[in-house]
Formats: sequence, structure tokens, C-alpha cells
Amino acid sequence: MLKVVSRPEFLPANCGLLVMGLAWAYDSSTFNNKTLALAVLSFFIITVVSAIGAQLNTLGDHELDSTEPRKRYLVEATNHLGTSTVKTALATELVICVTLIVPFLLLQPKLELLLLWLAALFLTFAYNVPPLRLKARSWLAMLSLTLVLSVLPVTFVYLTIGSQLDPFFALFLAGQSMTVYAIIIPTETRDYFSDRAGNVRTFTVALGLTRATSFAMTLLTAGAALMAAAFTFALVSKQPLLLVFLLVIFAADAYVLRNLKKLRRLSSQYEHTNESNFAEEVVELSTHNPKWITFVSQSIVLMSIVLLVAKILS
Repeated sequence: MLKVVSRPEFLPANCGLLVMGLAWAYDSSTFNNKTLALAVLSFFIITVVSAIGAQLNTLGDHELDSTEPRKRYLVEATNHLGTSTVKTALATELVICVTLIVPFLLLQPKLELLLLWLAALFLTFAYNVPPLRLKARSWLAMLSLTLVLSVLPVTFVYLTIGSQLDPFFALFLAGQSMTVYAIIIPTETRDYFSDRAGNVRTFTVALGLTRATSFAMTLLTAGAALMAAAFTFALVSKQPLLLVFLLVIFAADAYVLRNLKKLRRLSSQYEHTNESNFAEEVVELSTHNPKWITFVSQSIVLMSIVLLVAKILS
């Protein structure tokens, strides 16, 4: 049951973050067994912080999720374990996290890594737990999610291996961060009606269904353009033929954009008519978002692997 509450479905995403950071930071002249060990250790640190965040989210949304049939499994798992057991697991994971970060920083004594770790832990609690509970604070929810799910972990891995920020990496990170929140918005759309009823003011609740979906489409398009530019600059002098793999990102984004366009149309119909059948269709279409997330995120991971291979071959 603790496994359910810890949301193991996030593990592939953590692997993807490791690959992205590793691909952009890799340098054959400085990469060795020590940096490889540090990269693996950074992955475990990110994974523990992710588990803490998932459990805090489950506890924080327990009452709200009890009204959602799709999240009944989380409620049942929490009830079976008991709140005290989940809190004990959280305390244990915090100890594990500290146990991991201490030797990590001894091996790689960079102040910026400590600050990134502390920022991730703080935002993990601040997003889910009162009195801040950033999840219910509109644009602060968007900002904190983007930082925790993209900027902080990818930069953490990157600085674990690399010595300084590459402008192309910064360009990639900007695009990847936009993409991450773009594909989170349909998840917020799925929960829109329960969040609004529970007075949880997510970014989507604050913006409204139609405008939020339009914003997601804009972010996804802009994110793809920035990442494509970053990969082009990084690969053109190494293995330019490998740029053909960018088509995978464009194809994945095009597929998701088609669904977002349909979601925007349904959202607009609901907001103009307030009819329950349109609301049901919005929720039903939004439940397919895990598949959209997989397509988009794995296309970015694939392109990162291509970049890593190009660097190894050069």
C-alpha cells in the first residue's frame, strides 16, 4: 500500500530527468567513474524527494480525493495504511534523503547543489502542506510545479556532472519546462470540477478551462521550438544527420496538440452552455493525459539519448 501512495508511476519520469541532465552535461574529457557514481546518486536523491512529494500530495488531497472515483485507490491505500504510517514513512524518507545528500556533497562539494536540494524539499512541502499550500495559489502553483518537476531536478543532475551552465542547455531547459507544464494542464483540467468545488485554486481553475487549454497549446508549441533550437545548436557541429530525430518530438507534440484542440473546443462549449454532458466529455478526454505525457516526455528523452550518443562518438 505504501508503494501505491508513493506513486511509482513517476519513476520513469525521474529516469528521464537523469538522462536529460547527463546528456547535456556529458564531457568525455571529465567524465569518469566518480562522475558516473555521482550521477547515479543524484538519481536516488531525486527519487526520494519525488516519493516525499507524492506522499505529501496524497495526504494533502485525501479529503478532496475521497469525492473522486478515479482517485479512490489512493484514498483506500491511505486509509489502509493510516495517516500515522504515511507520516512515519515520510520521516524515514527525510532521514534517507539526508543520508544520501551528505556523502554526495562530500564527493561533489558545490554550494549550488545544496541550495537546489533545499529548494526542492522546501517547494515539495510548500506545494502540498498548509499554510502555504501553493497548489491552491494560482500562478504560484504553476511556478512551483515547473520548478520541482523540471528546472530543479534537471539542473541538479547537470551541475552534478558539469562545471558550468551551457547557454544551449539553458535554452533546452526553458523549452522543456514549458513543455512540462503544458502537459500538466490537462491533468488540472481533469480535476477542474472537483478542485473548483473544493476551493482549490489551481492555475487552471483561476484561468478557466478554455484559456488554460489555449495556454497549454502555446506552451507546448513554444517549448518544442526552443528545444529544437537547442538540440540543433548542440548537434550541428557534431552529428548533424542525427537532427532527423527531432521529427519524433514534432510528431509527439502534433498528436497532443490535436487532442488539446479538441479539449479546448469541449471546454468552450461547456463554458458557453454550462451543460453537464460537455463537462463529462472534458473530464473523459483529459483522463487520456497520462498517454500524452508519455509520448511527449519520451520523445524528449529519446532526443537527449541521441545528443549523448553524438557526444560520445565525437
